Amino acid sequence: MAGKSLEDIKTDILHRAGRINPFERVKRIDVERVVARLDSLDSDRWGREWGNLGAEYEVLGDNLDKQGKKQEAGKIFYLAYEYYRIGRYPVPSSPEKMSCYRGALRSFLKAAPTMDPPLERSIGPFEGKKIVGYLQIPKGAHRPPVVMHWGGVDGWKEDRRSNSEALLKLGLACFTMDIPGAGENPCLGSDLRAERTFSATLDYLETRSDVDGKRIACMGGSFGGYWAAKLAHTEPSRLRGAVNWGAGVHRTFQEEWLRPALTVTASQYLMGPTSLLEARSYIFGVKTLEETLKIAPSLSLVTQGLIDRPCAPLLCINGKEDDQHPISDLYLLAEHGSPKELRIMAGAGHMGRKRGQSNDEVVGIVSQWLKEKLQN
Repeated sequence: MAGKSLEDIKTDILHRAGRINPFERVKRIDVERVVARLDSLDSDRWGREWGNLGAEYEVLGDNLDKQGKKQEAGKIFYLAYEYYRIGRYPVPSSPEKMSCYRGALRSFLKAAPTMDPPLERSIGPFEGKKIVGYLQIPKGAHRPPVVMHWGGVDGWKEDRRSNSEALLKLGLACFTMDIPGAGENPCLGSDLRAERTFSATLDYLETRSDVDGKRIACMGGSFGGYWAAKLAHTEPSRLRGAVNWGAGVHRTFQEEWLRPALTVTASQYLMGPTSLLEARSYIFGVKTLEETLKIAPSLSLVTQGLIDRPCAPLLCINGKEDDQHPISDLYLLAEHGSPKELRIMAGAGHMGRKRGQSNDEVVGIVSQWLKEKLQN
């Protein structure tokens, strides 16, 4: 099974520090300190090193908070969250990584009241369980429309800040949540009706008086784009629009594509295909490649009989050279059911990213499209 060497990964981490996922909002000097100590990619070693750094900042934040320095403490708590987040990356598959995930949740919520606008942890009912998400409403907005958005197998609801900020600037409220199998979503990704967690969230948002429950759109990034595309087909009357940003819907789940993607390719993934396999199998609740390959085909929108059904307005956007999800699946969507809007980023890889460059162009395209769908 292919994988990147430790030295290659350390070089990539330093290249990403302060610029590229999952290191956008951290201090390079801190990253250099941890990278110098990393002598293994063992999951617990990884979690322990980044978790120790997160804990340092969390203690500092607690001390500032006790002194009444709320805003300063909030910034430090958020930095603690970022290091804990890296520590659980891509998924909390070991004890130390799980400890980092708990630290990420804890420090993120400590930072929440100081965010601009403040972030509310919202809980909605779901089949005797609960759906947890984060709601932010632009300051001064009266019942604004809402964008429900989520990431993929490694980018969870706490990690959506950059996308939320772009949408909030356009006057759109944001509700972020985890995809099935990730974070606090009550369903596994292998549950063939797990989109009902998103439907329950629509129900919940419709009950709130501070947002417009009749003007809701959704956006899914990376693997989460699959769930946005599926929801567009299962909730066409309740969504003003949906964005599939970077995911496939059929071929991406077939062995002929998936086996090499999870063993050889996935060139933009931080630790290579081995790590991507770990993340994909985690959301399905399994451990091995063969188990993942057995489950995956059942997720196909062709197999599920959804692809020819009418859907909400759907924007499909991705890089033409993506080696995690095949671009051919976007053309497949365009050939079936309701007309779709496609934007193919030439010379770009997963999520429309061009190596070493900002992804601001794609963020702008997606955000403006959502604003247009929610205006009236």
